[in-house]
Amino acid sequence: MGEASESDPFLEHRRLLFATAYRMLGSVSDAEDILQDAWLKWQAVDRETVRYPKAYLVRMVTNLSMSHLTSARVRRESYVGPWLPEPLLTSPDIAEEAELADTISTAMLVVLESLTPVERAVFLLREVFGYSHAEIADAVERPEPTVRQIARRAREHVHARRPRFDTDPKQRASVTSRFIEACAGGDLVAMMELLAPDVTVWSDGGGKVRAARRPLYGVDHASRWIVGVLTNPQSAGVVLEPAIINNELGVLCTLDGQPIGALALDLVDGRIQNLRFQVNPDKLAGLSPDAVLGH
Repeated sequence: MGEASESDPFLEHRRLLFATAYRMLGSVSDAEDILQDAWLKWQAVDRETVRYPKAYLVRMVTNLSMSHLTSARVRRESYVGPWLPEPLLTSPDIAEEAELADTISTAMLVVLESLTPVERAVFLLREVFGYSHAEIADAVERPEPTVRQIARRAREHVHARRPRFDTDPKQRASVTSRFIEACAGGDLVAMMELLAPDVTVWSDGGGKVRAARRPLYGVDHASRWIVGVLTNPQSAGVVLEPAIINNELGVLCTLDGQPIGALALDLVDGRIQNLRFQVNPDKLAGLSPDAVLGH
C-alpha cells in the first residue's frame, strides 16, 4: 500500500477491515488481496463526500469480498478433500473486541461458508455491524424488502447451525494439554478418552500433503488416525504447542520453527466433539507471528 497519513481512516481501521474480509472469505491471503483492492479504491474516493468513513470502508470491503466469493466457490468445487478456512493466530486481548471476536472461530467460519455470498454479506453487516436494512440494501444492491428476507433467512440458517460448545478456559487448556501429551506419547487409550464417542475429524491437505480425503467419524476410527499421524512428533522434529488460533485455544504444529499445521478443537462435556486439522501449506500464512490479529 502507498503512503498515507497516520490519521487516514483506512489505516485506523485496517485491522477491522482485514477481520471483515477474513470472515467473509475464510482466507488470509484473499483477505489481504481484498484490502489492497479496497485501498486503491479508497484513494480515488472524494473524502468530503464520506460522512462515516468506518462504515463506508466496512461496506466497501464486504462488497469486494462478496464479489470475490463468487469465483472462489467455483474453485472450491474442484478442491481435493475437505475445505477448511485458513487458521489465523489471534492475540488474547482480541476477545475484548466484540466486533472481532464472535464470528472468527473456525467453527463459525465453517457455518458462514454454508451461506451464499449475499447471505453472508447481509448477515455480517446486520448481525455483527448493526447496519440498517436500508444501508445493507445500498451496499449489496438489492431492494430493501429483499434484504430483509435474506437477513431473516441467513439468521435462521446460522442460528440453527451455530456451534454450542464448552468455552471454559481452564477446561479447554486441560484438554489441549492432554491432547498434546497423548500425541507425543502415541497413547491411543488416552486419546480415546479425550474424544467424544461421535467425534468428527476433518483434515485439509488440499491434495498437497498427507491428510484424510473424507471426514472421519467415531472415536475408534478418529483416535487411531490421529495417533498414527501425530504420534511421537518430537522424533520427527515436529513440535505441538498450545496457541490462540481464531480466538480459541488450539494447537500449533511447527517444524524447525516454521508452522506446518493447526488444530482447532470443539468441546462438548469436556470431550473433543470436532477436530479440524489444517495442513495445506498454501493456507498457513496466518500462522506466522507477523500475521497475528490483535497486535
